[in-house]
Order: sequence, then structure tokens, then C-alpha cells
Amino acid sequence: MEFGAGIEFSTLQKQRSLYVPQLPPCLQGSHVQVELGDATTVPDPLDAESIKRSFPLTYGQPLVHFVSSLEKPSPNGVQDQQPPLRVGVVFCGRQSPGGHNIICGLYDAMKLHNPKSTLLGFCGGTEGLFVQKTLVISDDIVAAYRNQGGYDMLGRTKDQITSKEQVNSALNACQTLDLNGLVVIGGVTSNTDAAQLAETFAEAKCLTKVVGVPVTFYGDLQNQFVEANVGFDTICKVNSQLISNICTDALSAEKYYYFIRLMGRSASHVTLECSLQSHPNMVILGEEVASSKLTLHDITKRICNAVQSRAEKGKYHGVILLPEGLVESIPEVYALLQEIHVLLKNGVSTESISGQLSPWASALFESMPPFIKKQLLLSPESDQSAQLSQIETEKLLAQLVETEMEIQTKNGTYTGKKFNSICHFFGYQARGSVPSNFDCDYAYALGHGAYHLLAAGLNGYIATVTNLKNDVSRWRCGGAPLTAMMTIRRLLRGLGTPLIGKPSIHPVGVDLKGKSYGLLLQNAEKYLMDDLYSNPGPIQYKGPGSDSKTICLCVEDHDYMGRLKKLQSYLDKVKTSVRPGCSQEVLKAAVSAMAYVVEILSLMSPAGTGHAYHPLEDTYANM
Repeated sequence: MEFGAGIEFSTLQKQRSLYVPQLPPCLQGSHVQVELGDATTVPDPLDAESIKRSFPLTYGQPLVHFVSSLEKPSPNGVQDQQPPLRVGVVFCGRQSPGGHNIICGLYDAMKLHNPKSTLLGFCGGTEGLFVQKTLVISDDIVAAYRNQGGYDMLGRTKDQITSKEQVNSALNACQTLDLNGLVVIGGVTSNTDAAQLAETFAEAKCLTKVVGVPVTFYGDLQNQFVEANVGFDTICKVNSQLISNICTDALSAEKYYYFIRLMGRSASHVTLECSLQSHPNMVILGEEVASSKLTLHDITKRICNAVQSRAEKGKYHGVILLPEGLVESIPEVYALLQEIHVLLKNGVSTESISGQLSPWASALFESMPPFIKKQLLLSPESDQSAQLSQIETEKLLAQLVETEMEIQTKNGTYTGKKFNSICHFFGYQARGSVPSNFDCDYAYALGHGAYHLLAAGLNGYIATVTNLKNDVSRWRCGGAPLTAMMTIRRLLRGLGTPLIGKPSIHPVGVDLKGKSYGLLLQNAEKYLMDDLYSNPGPIQYKGPGSDSKTICLCVEDHDYMGRLKKLQSYLDKVKTSVRPGCSQEVLKAAVSAMAYVVEILSLMSPAGTGHAYHPLEDTYANM
């Protein structure tokens, strides 16, 4: 493959290449000030010492905020007299719409502050990094990929940078190429790897600083510093249009139930957002299945009950959304997969696995349709999870429901028309989409942010943009230490000692107490029975709807960074008002109020519950 060669543009792509992404005011102008905030900690206090021991050189670094003076460009074209930088950038993980704009934003910022700066792209993802296969990013290359989908400028990989040999290869590449910075574009795994690279580079006294950027259409890299992931907005809009088209088709034909599985790995963010946009009749999220410990039989029964209720109203059609991670959320199937993966790791052939499973697991495995058995036996991913995109959960459930409805028909409990189903899997169809305006703007701002972190000599950070649900003019930009996002999994094995995992940035699932899920529950009954399908149509790039954002982003109340600033403002006011010489009444009021605040905070402090593990790990461990 010839990287950076560009492609022949359609009319739409030509128009999109002319789009100028909006930059927040804090990233505009010739001088962007880097303000260091307070030192950071980790979400769970019980994890702090372990994470500090693993990352002694990059733990506890301060938050970073960007503030622009909005100075005009100087006549000679060199802004703020920044020294030239040599920076490498690598795509990690699966392609996500908007990824190219991170490189465009990074490149534009580098050239704005010093035209002599050099940006090297690693071709073929981490494999290109290991063997130092690079492409010098130029004006022509940036112009060919600006606001375009895919990762074809450089190619990508899903490989992790985990082994000692891989880390040393990355270190050697950065030293040999004399890089000032390395930008890692990816999701939770890639940014965990970036944190390890940053620590290793610091320990080796390597001059290369490592910065991560949150890019994954799964939407599962969420925490107090990261509100959204590049690509999620586009993916959900494309999928929602496809789902809505099918909803309209179902309503027109009135004879099919459509089972639609959506990509998203273990988290159900894509499924939730698409449900809120398109209003299918039914959605089953992996997080609610795991929380309620619903079995395969429970889920089948729930769908059958819905079919029965709709039939009583003369409706023999419907649309049901499922996340691809659903199969790992079902307790007995998750436990079965764990047994299979252990046997595969021990070298047991797929033909012999059934005979070596525990009795209950073997019985469950043999009860599965042949196509599912074959898919369950696939080797796990590098993170030891199942190959979720290859397991056709939608076909399994459709078959189970059809079988159950036939039984109910025979015994007379169901008297309606024959149940008919059609299955779809939406994932690959949207990954290469032309990105939405939001993803273009967000990615471009993150690219600029990554540059300013590197220019400030900061190592082990992730570029952040917050307050995203508001207009671009109100976005807040900066950086957060990667270690501040880490947690440690605690796997409970029966009554024994918990198994402690490595510090990592873990994927975050749908919050069942969040406003987005609450909105879905609020309308669930109406969507089930009344066919209130909504079709948002294709992505709009101009006019009404072009600046729309995901519903999940808009209804949730994030703004963590804004609240930190407000807290600091209050603390500063207290310091100003309560100084030596103030009245007794003022001092007493301040002491009383602060004592109350401290007491409340002590009651709210996390108890170290080990919240970051898979919701079913305890279930499996105690079976």
C-alpha cells in the first residue's frame, strides 16, 4: 500500500476538504499559554500507591490548561519564536472517523509556531513504529486527507505495545529518529500503552515526550477528563440513519422483526446513542444484562413477551438493537468463554475443547447452534476478550426466539402470525465514514492540544477538550496525566485473596444511573408498543442539523474541568476574605463551613471497591 497518496475525491469529499475546522479561543492566536494546575490523584485512593510504584516518574503530575493571548501572527510567519520540533504520530487500534484531523491539527499547529518543525507519520501503525517506517507529512498530504474518513493516510494496527521487546523497539525508533515527541492516537488500550512508553522513556532519559489522544468510536474512553471520543459522533449518526431506514421498512412491510447488532466491544454506548436517535422498539444493553444477571433464557423470554404483546395489538414487526458485547454480559456464556479461552491458551485443539469443559459448560456449549459453537471457539483478542465482532449474537437470539414462539404456538399460548426475523450487523459500514462537523472540530482541536503539550515538554499526558456540549467558543482545552485515569482491577476468586491486576485505563460502560440511560427507560414502553420511529437522516454538513451532537453528550452533565476551576475560584475568595486581621465572626463562619465540607467529603470518599473490573468477573470466579 502506498501511504499518503490520497484518493480520487467525490464531489462531497472535495467540499469537505474545504471545510475549516473551528478552533476554541484558547487555542487561537500566536501565543498559547500553558497553565499548570494542581497535582492529580487517581479515582480510587486504594489504587494510588500501586499506580505510583508502577509509574514513579509520571504519577501525580498537574493538570494543564491552555489560555490564548490571541496575538496577531508576526510578519515573518514564525509564531512566538518556538523552537522547531520533530514529532512522530502513530495510529493505533481500529479506524475511527476524524482521526486524520488530529494529524492535520497537529501539523498546522507545528508549522504555525515554527515552519521548520517536522512531523513524521509511522506507516502501518505500531509495526511501522517498531521498524521505523516513516512518512514525512507535508502540506500536500494534509490537504489530501483533511476532513476525510479512514486511517489510510498512514494505515493502522490493532497490536498493543506491551512486550519488553516492543517497548524497546519503540524507544529505539524515537531515539534513532531524534524525536521530541510521539503522539499515540487510539482508545483505552493504546493510551495505557502510551502511559507505559512515557514512563519507560523518562526512565531511560529519552528526550521524546509521549502524548495520547482519545480516539475510539466505541465511546468507552470516558472519565472525569475525557467527555467524548473522536469518531463516536459520526459512527452513531451513520448507524442511526441505517437503523431508522430499517424501522421504516419494518413499518411498511409489517411482517419482519429485525435484530440489529452494533459494534462497541464490551460497552454499549453506540447502541444506547443509536436507540435515543432512532427509537427502535426494543434495546438490550450489555450493562443492564450484567447488572441484573439475566440469562440467555431470560433475554429470550423478554423478547418473546414483547412479540406477544405487539401481536395482541395486531403488530407483527419490530426492530431490536443489541450491542456486540452482549454475549460477554450473559453470565453463563461469559463463564463458558472463560473456560474455552483457558483451554485454548493451554494448547487444546478446538476439536477437543468440548470434552474438556466442565459438565455444565459442556452442556451449554452443546446446546448452542453449530454456527455459534464455531464462533465461540475463535482465539481471543490480544486483551483476552472474545472476538465479539465475529460472534453473531443477533442470529442466536433470533433463532432462540423463533424456537420459543413455535413452542408457544403449538401449546396455544400464542395465536398470532408466524414470527419472522431478519438479522444485521452494523460495524464496518460506518468506520470509514466522512466525519461529522463535530468530529472534525474536536479532532482538530485535540491535534493542536497535543502540539502544545509537547512544546511545553510535558510527558505522559492525554490531550483534552471539555465542555463539549456547548459551542466551540466555550470549549476548554488542556491535558491530563494518563496515570490520573488509571484504575486497578480486583478479581475476587471465591473466598480467597483478590487477584490484583496491572494499573490500566479501563473501558467504561453505560452508566445505569446516568441521564442518558434514564431517558431510554423513560420512553421504553412507548417505543416498544407505539412505533415512534425517528429518522435523523444522513449526516448534515451545512445548514440545520450540521452542528448537532450526540444525545448522550448533550443530556449528561460533565464539565468536570469547569467545576475544578469554580472550586479554585471559591478557595481563592475564601483566602482573600479570611486573612489575619479579619473579624472573629468571619473566621468562625469560615472554620464552621470548612469543617462541614471536610466531613461531607470524608463520607463521600471511595472505599476502594475495585470498580474497574468486568461486571461478570465475580460471577465467573464464584461459579
